[in-house]
Amino acid sequence: MKYVVTGCDGKLGGRVCENMLKEVDPQDLIFTCPFLDRLDPERKSRWEALGVAVRQANYDNPEEMTKAFAGADRIYVVSAVTIGEIRVQQHKNVVDAAIAAGVKHIVYTSFLGASDPKYAHVYVTPDHTATEAYIRKRAAETGITYTFMQDNLYLENYLTTSVMLALMSGNKWYTTAGEGKATFVPKDDVARFATALLLGRGENNKTYHACGCESLAQRDLCNMVSDLSGIKIEYCPVNKDEFFEYLDSMHIPRTATGDYSRSPVPWCGNDMVTNEYSIAEGLMDVPSDDIERVTGKKPMTARELAKSYSYIWENHVTNWKDIK
Repeated sequence: MKYVVTGCDGKLGGRVCENMLKEVDPQDLIFTCPFLDRLDPERKSRWEALGVAVRQANYDNPEEMTKAFAGADRIYVVSAVTIGEIRVQQHKNVVDAAIAAGVKHIVYTSFLGASDPKYAHVYVTPDHTATEAYIRKRAAETGITYTFMQDNLYLENYLTTSVMLALMSGNKWYTTAGEGKATFVPKDDVARFATALLLGRGENNKTYHACGCESLAQRDLCNMVSDLSGIKIEYCPVNKDEFFEYLDSMHIPRTATGDYSRSPVPWCGNDMVTNEYSIAEGLMDVPSDDIERVTGKKPMTARELAKSYSYIWENHVTNWKDIK
């Protein structure tokens, strides 16, 4: 059995790569990324020395992907970055290339609510809804199987960039989340889950929810960081217009194709406002033990994870590129 992990240069895909190295012979692994020359050379050299095939597979280049995926049986597809029609087409490209290369099973990183119309107004959701529908269509046509892993909001983001923005804003934590709660999920646990699904430890043609083990409000996270850091951070719930104005003031573009040259985070305003407002709406407070059932281990708690990110306030980090 041969496996592909896409997005090996990213924080989620990279975690899955390291997990897979502990599970299978490195010679049975293909790690891909969109720009091979941007992959950390030390990481690339280490993987290749172990016997991993490290290849370029740009989601905009179907022919390149088909060659990169050649010989693989199962693939883990990390979702693309640019939200909107561009991403939907890129996802279609990678699915078609995987099928053309002979891949028999696709594990796709989706988003919570992608199969539920109640979530359609959340900025990132329609892309995942369209991709899931396309994978089902191609599965019906070709006989391939698939697994959808619908991720909740990543807990790390609220322990890194949210904290960073608060410290850059006079120790004020702005959000549209209000007093809503969510089962925020750590990326390490999502990566463990993705690894298990890629290895075939889940059921074919099934949708799983990747959610954390706690139901928490952002106010809870804000208070916890204040306690751990010794810095009094004020929780400031605001409405959508006020949050947009705040993000504008931080040079965060409103759309995914906007100007990020001065933005301290890699996301756009539409993404942040609607994601966080979905918490206020109760859409992200979804209980699920799928991670524990498939992997045999519960996700980490927020307090356990927060200790790994104390450097954010200790080093006064002001840009997402400095987040480890």
